[in-house]
Amino acid sequence: MRAQLPADGRVYFSADSSSAEDQGNLDYLRDTAIQAGLEALPIDIADVGWDGKRFVDMSDKPINALFKLYPWEWMVREEFGKHLLAGTTRVIEPAWKMLLSNKAILPVLWEMFPDHPNLLKAAFEPGKFATDYVKKPIYSREGANVSISAEGEVIEAPGEYGEEGFIWQAYHRLPTFGANHTVIGSWIIGEEPAGIGIREDESPITKNTSRFVPHYFV
Repeated sequence: MRAQLPADGRVYFSADSSSAEDQGNLDYLRDTAIQAGLEALPIDIADVGWDGKRFVDMSDKPINALFKLYPWEWMVREEFGKHLLAGTTRVIEPAWKMLLSNKAILPVLWEMFPDHPNLLKAAFEPGKFATDYVKKPIYSREGANVSISAEGEVIEAPGEYGEEGFIWQAYHRLPTFGANHTVIGSWIIGEEPAGIGIREDESPITKNTSRFVPHYFV
């Protein structure tokens, strides 16, 4: 990525500093950037400013490149959100990633590729499913506000999401090993598989308290 970043090699790394987990992850990522020869500068998301023409730090220095560990849907609601399309700052990850973190994409994918083996049936209305379905907020993380109606019972996870609406998706039982329900998250870089992470949870809803094991294959 170095050739695509500002010539001075300065990249700001931002998150909500009140979140110890996010701050720890951000510090780790900053360290990798420093090892790659970048000038990786920390900045709290609340300290990102706008001087009328460009984004700046607390010393009014321009922020030409910004890595943010902060959801895009939150970014656009910030006071400076209306300036994000000005194009003065390269944001990592880019704004189009909002499409991938937005569960409204699931019914759209099903409409485009019905019965695809890698998709579950999904819809914007619950009436598409008589039984055995999962209700998911359009924006949600770590299982918050997800509910499963299947096999004669309903399982719900608490949370603060759902304001933007929900989608409904066909239920598919997760593999279980002992008391653990397991789900795989996979990463692809340049159309090549690059790693997986396995999460285990005692609940069929994978939450932020699930156990996580990363895997890397050479």
